Amino acid sequence: MLEKLEEITAPLPWINNHVKFFAVIVLAVISYYLIKNIIIPIIRKAVKSTSSQVDDVILSRKALKKISLFVPLFIFDSFAYLEPSIQSLLSRLVSILFIINFTLLVGTILSGINELYEKNEKYKERPIKGYIQTIKIVIYILGTMMIAGIILGRSPLEIIAGLGVFAAILALLFRDIILSFVASIQISSNDLVRVGDWIEVSKYGADGEVADISLTVIKVQNWDKTITTIPTYKLIEDSFKNWRGMRDSGVRRIKRSINIDQSSIKFCQKELLSKFAKNKFTAEYIKGNTAKTVQPSGEKTNESEENKFTNIGVFRFYLKKYLSGRDDLDRRYDVIVRQLPSGPEGVPIEIYAFANTTDFIKYENTQAEIFDHVLAVLPQFELNVFQHPTGNDFKNVLKTD
Repeated sequence: MLEKLEEITAPLPWINNHVKFFAVIVLAVISYYLIKNIIIPIIRKAVKSTSSQVDDVILSRKALKKISLFVPLFIFDSFAYLEPSIQSLLSRLVSILFIINFTLLVGTILSGINELYEKNEKYKERPIKGYIQTIKIVIYILGTMMIAGIILGRSPLEIIAGLGVFAAILALLFRDIILSFVASIQISSNDLVRVGDWIEVSKYGADGEVADISLTVIKVQNWDKTITTIPTYKLIEDSFKNWRGMRDSGVRRIKRSINIDQSSIKFCQKELLSKFAKNKFTAEYIKGNTAKTVQPSGEKTNESEENKFTNIGVFRFYLKKYLSGRDDLDRRYDVIVRQLPSGPEGVPIEIYAFANTTDFIKYENTQAEIFDHVLAVLPQFELNVFQHPTGNDFKNVLKTD
């Protein structure tokens, strides 16, 4: 039958070539569907049966679909000579499609490598997404230059050399990408930020966990569930706070002060000292310091007990003993109760300790319980909290007048 067809078309070579090229088109289409619907499912089934995940990435469904396009392109290119009048055009078109398909295939494989890398718990906290995106950009630029060379009929090297004229424009266009690429290298090599870290960037109003690190932006999910995007290079240019060290240590610092009204500070009288001597937290302090006022001979010093103790001094000792006995504070770290310089708002008494949790709710509860107790116990030491006069204060003054 084929011989008879050749005999019929022999007097008309152009019809012969057209018929053959049409058969090539049919063959290319058939080969594509055979590969897509028969060969690819078989390969996918074989890939899934293996324990390794590497072949799942390299031979993913998207990658195999792109690979299947190479066969039809190869068939077209091999038989382009059947149409001499458009052979050059067909060859260029096939080459362009080949380059486009190849660059997309490489991009798909790189995305799969990044996905495989992120699934590994060992490397999850050190993302390579920025590097992958950079490689993709380079490959796409090279592919674009090769396509331009094919269209213009010039070598890609000549195209690259000609871009020197536009170097300044390109540098301006890709400024953020270049800066972000350098910044991503610094972030990764110095382990500055990981996905899941709690960071604060006050300049951009970011306060939450890092959700994603890419080449150009870092996404932070704030505690109010909003998303803040920060240019990657800006994170290096400006300062930021990373709370990872706190989480890794398993403790969180409590550093808060309460202002005491200076007019309520005084020496302790005998009645007040007697009450403190019975308190389990302050008895040791009162008895220990009272013993020091007696000389070895049994004679007392000139300093009376009333002039030795102040209510704020006993209060500081009380707080230290109280905090040292709390189970929700980490005992590896010393509890500090210190007096800060006095000012227009009274005398600040600062508590410096570490809660043995990094959980936000537990930490806040611990801190609240401590200062609830501090505020409630102050009257026992005849101390007052400093606060600015309110409307009720002025009303009481007017009533007394």
